[in-house]
Amino acid sequence: MERLFVVQKHRASALHYDFRLEAGGVLVSWAVPKGPSLDPKVKRLAMAVEDHPLDYARFEGVIPEGEYGGGTVMVWDIGTYRLEDDETFDEAMRKGRVVFTLNGKKLKGGWVLVRTRGRQWLLMKRKDRYASSTVDIAKTKPRSVLTRRLLAGIARDEGGEVAKAATGDPA
Repeated sequence: MERLFVVQKHRASALHYDFRLEAGGVLVSWAVPKGPSLDPKVKRLAMAVEDHPLDYARFEGVIPEGEYGGGTVMVWDIGTYRLEDDETFDEAMRKGRVVFTLNGKKLKGGWVLVRTRGRQWLLMKRKDRYASSTVDIAKTKPRSVLTRRLLAGIARDEGGEVAKAATGDPA
């Protein structure tokens, strides 16, 4: 069964990517400070954060400063995913190993989330035809998949802090 996934690039107190998988009627979420890597040798820290409502998947704009997550948000990637193992999402989460295939506009192929301790997980690309040790997808594809804007453009259009948002865009 295919479900929704979204990756939101978020310039709050620090730049990070919010990796979200639909499960149980919500978006189960992790903050990934350096963003996803296509290199199977790279393990990216992914901190579990609170679940978000499904309708948040297409949110792109500015969260007012002072509110939780205040800053500029971009829909960096969106698509569907499917679990690879025969277990349910809840079973995989309990075991601390979620194996899945993404079919997004930027991210495709096999991935895994592995819990290391507490809220700390690692997000890793699995070896397949979409893996690459030479492409930094976060740098080569910095724009919104919904509007093609950079973070600074979203901030400018939505009344946010343009200079702060621009620190999340490629130089």
